[in-house]
Amino acid sequence: MSRPYVIPVWKHAPFIRLILPLIAGIIMQWYFQVSVQVIAAALISFSISFLLFFLLPVSLRFKLQPLQGLIINLLLLSFGLLITWHKDIRHSNDWYGNYYKEDSYLVVRIDEPLVEKPKSFKADGYVESVIEQDSTIPCKGKLLLYFSKDSTGNVLQYGDRILVRKDLQAIKNSGNPGTFNYQRFAAFQQIFHNVFLKDKDWMLLNNGKDKHVNQLQQFIFSARAYVLSVLRKTVDAGKDELGIAQALLIGYKNDLDKDLVQAYSNTGVVHIIAISGMHLGLIYVLLIWIFARIPLINRVKLLQTGLILICLWLFVLLTGAAASVIRAAVMFSFIAAGKSFAKKFSVYNSLATSAFLMLCYDPYFLWNVGFQLSYLAVIGIIIFQKPVYNCLYIKNKWADKIWQLMAVSVAAQLLTFPVCIYYFHQFPNLFLITNIIAVPLAGFILYAEILLIAFSWIPFAGLYLGKLVGVLTGLMNKVILWVNDLSFAVWDKIPATVFSTWLLYAIVAGAGAWLITKNKSWFKFALISLLVFSIQHINARWQIEKQEKIIIYNVPQHQAIDFVKGSNYQFVGDSILLEDGMLQNFHLKPGRIFMQLNKRVDSLNTVFHQSIFYQYKDKKIGIIDKPLLFETQPQKTDVDILIISKNPGLSISQLANTFNCKLIVFDTSNPLWKIEKWQKECMELNLKVYSIPSSGALVYNIGI
Repeated sequence: MSRPYVIPVWKHAPFIRLILPLIAGIIMQWYFQVSVQVIAAALISFSISFLLFFLLPVSLRFKLQPLQGLIINLLLLSFGLLITWHKDIRHSNDWYGNYYKEDSYLVVRIDEPLVEKPKSFKADGYVESVIEQDSTIPCKGKLLLYFSKDSTGNVLQYGDRILVRKDLQAIKNSGNPGTFNYQRFAAFQQIFHNVFLKDKDWMLLNNGKDKHVNQLQQFIFSARAYVLSVLRKTVDAGKDELGIAQALLIGYKNDLDKDLVQAYSNTGVVHIIAISGMHLGLIYVLLIWIFARIPLINRVKLLQTGLILICLWLFVLLTGAAASVIRAAVMFSFIAAGKSFAKKFSVYNSLATSAFLMLCYDPYFLWNVGFQLSYLAVIGIIIFQKPVYNCLYIKNKWADKIWQLMAVSVAAQLLTFPVCIYYFHQFPNLFLITNIIAVPLAGFILYAEILLIAFSWIPFAGLYLGKLVGVLTGLMNKVILWVNDLSFAVWDKIPATVFSTWLLYAIVAGAGAWLITKNKSWFKFALISLLVFSIQHINARWQIEKQEKIIIYNVPQHQAIDFVKGSNYQFVGDSILLEDGMLQNFHLKPGRIFMQLNKRVDSLNTVFHQSIFYQYKDKKIGIIDKPLLFETQPQKTDVDILIISKNPGLSISQLANTFNCKLIVFDTSNPLWKIEKWQKECMELNLKVYSIPSSGALVYNIGI
């Protein structure tokens, strides 16, 4: 008996085949920066080839169908190149970077309400023109603005125009190994410069009049401010509960405690406080339940779908229209439309279509972690939820409901955990327990908050709904913190590379396909992938055990140096970096995870310390972090690296007369103006220098 023919998923979901070459074109353009002339030539050539194909006889066209498919793929790849090139504002003739020079004046529009930071007020700015001598050049481009706390910048509002005269700073990475690539992240937002402003550096131009305000954007900001004011007035609880309530409803995170956020991350429920598909899914389910019970509406499917979409997008506006919410709304919009208009609905096609349009709008979404996790989680649930659920039969109704929720969590985790490990280097071991408790609880809180916003004008309703939200968020926080305090709650410091991440996906794909189809070939593929993963891991460990390095970190206003041997490291620097968890986690921890440094020791057996010198095998390193008394010596002291730290009182000529140094390093504990002065002196004396603030962290291999 012949097997029934199974239609492949890409046959009834054609957008899967269309999105792949588009993604290939986006990636190619970002990494290879193909010129617009080449892109235009490719688009014209492939378009003509596609049109000429229809001039062939039908019989020949049928035989050459693979060629037609190749042309379409190349056309979409070229389109991906084009939209990525066009999205990069640096290719626009009107970009302010083409005209800006030092000492230029900039007319900048405030593009969002100011956000208070520990040492400044932050806002996105939009450059409208560059003023050079007597000429005004209209231009465009985003700019990151920081106003000092002692300035009057906090009075600025959305739409205000200011005149800025302050040299812009190019956004750079810290260069610390393994750290988040902030420069690339900002570039994806089309932001390439920032500026820190004091009162003397800017002037208000509009004086409250003639603001350039986008009405839709103004409505979004006003709605967001209204929601925050209602929550702050009615949620009768502590700061942590209020912060979670704000984050859960509209994604506002400025009032969140960082340790609490880390606890949510460690326990695998951080998605609760990041507006995403889960929140839109809860709203979507609620709307379906409501409209299915309203007479007349429940009979007209088209009307029901239209009202659901309107309510979904109103919620998006109410929450501030963050990128993550828009992504989820687009995804659910296509799913809802597909169910309503298509007789043979394919959720894969709806997902691929929504992703295709999102990437056409902004190709840099491809590198957005939220974008990746949103689609991976939904695809994981669609593929694996039913097979996971069918693995266990439970008679009890309520136990079965719990198992259904667990199956959803496991299915979502199967396709998201490799990406989470790559970006966050940790795995929440107890994610099943926390999701079983926190997800339903978050649903009740979200529904209660929606009722609170809708009926807060009724004193009685606002009072008790606010108390209910406070109690529920407090309960959720206590559960999460209790689980986080367990020693085995999280598997931390997991090293990962792009290659190892793809290998994990190969293992998951092979094992999943084998369990679903029972095809042994997939099982063999999973085993081979696991073998390659193991070999890669063993090789990485072998390389780690051989490493001998010195790392001079880029930590603003601090001294931070690691002497590395194998997986052990000796730290030399400011003690606050050992005490302050946030400073350590942000600047030092990523590099130590990247290099798999597991143990800090007081001293390494290959590093000898005497006075200002450290001898590491055949390398001599000097650290000058306090004033020295330079004495005339008959012979200069040979030093491989001389690290100048904490602004010691010295002159470069004194150093040159005392030390025969191969490399002088200035770290970030020195003032920038002093480093610039020292660098000029070094250039005059032909000394090789390295500035940590301008060039990033220095990783020096001892064996070289």
